[in-house]
Amino acid sequence: MIFKSSTTAVPEVAKVPRHVAIIMDGNGRWATKRFMPRVAGHVKGVEAVRNIVEACALRGIEYLTLFAFSSENWRRPEEEVSLLMRLFVTALEREVSKMHANNIRLKVVGDLSRFDAKLQEMIAAAERRTANNTRLTVTVCANYGGRWDIMQATGKMVAAHPGATEFTEEQLAEHLAMAYAPEPDLFIRTGGEERISNFLLWQLAYSELYFTDTYWPDFNVAALDSAIESYQSRERRFGRTGDQVAGEAEPC
Repeated sequence: MIFKSSTTAVPEVAKVPRHVAIIMDGNGRWATKRFMPRVAGHVKGVEAVRNIVEACALRGIEYLTLFAFSSENWRRPEEEVSLLMRLFVTALEREVSKMHANNIRLKVVGDLSRFDAKLQEMIAAAERRTANNTRLTVTVCANYGGRWDIMQATGKMVAAHPGATEFTEEQLAEHLAMAYAPEPDLFIRTGGEERISNFLLWQLAYSELYFTDTYWPDFNVAALDSAIESYQSRERRFGRTGDQVAGEAEPC
């Protein structure tokens, strides 16, 4: 199923966001603040992921997208990148069976060609194993960048329509890495920074943005509920007036 863009159609607005996207920032700073190596923060961050996945499933959220490793993160120290790759392998080994048992689908999107063959096969196996699960779709963005996503989608779109000189949003959107998911209703960034950092640039066009100073390892269920409460307090107009939105909400 391909979902329409929020710039071409007005999506249904529900009290509970259908799709939550998160930049999990602050792992290294959490560890440094405690005089621990940065990798300790990443290990603790995996625990936070486990708790938030469970909380999203219990709250009826259908899609959870996590920015785990950006295309720019290769610029980090080699030792930290190596540790992150090993942590990714360990997380897959430990968590996929639990996700499958709880009817949760796992997707990993990004330019996976840069990962070693073992990790690529583990990702493919995890996706195959959980492909038919329906309770919640958890997407991990790894070696992902929003500009990369638009560029790869553009290349596929042009190849699919040889000779064409004009294209529509729908023709591009069907080739985006997350064409299987609706656009995020709620975007959360932890760690105190207030920017999108090349994450889901196309898809975040009309998402509600929520920033918190809480470092990711400390982002718990209560913090998630606070973000959802903020989302629920907002009026989602999608280019319409407030009166139009209020009129739709009035009972017949």
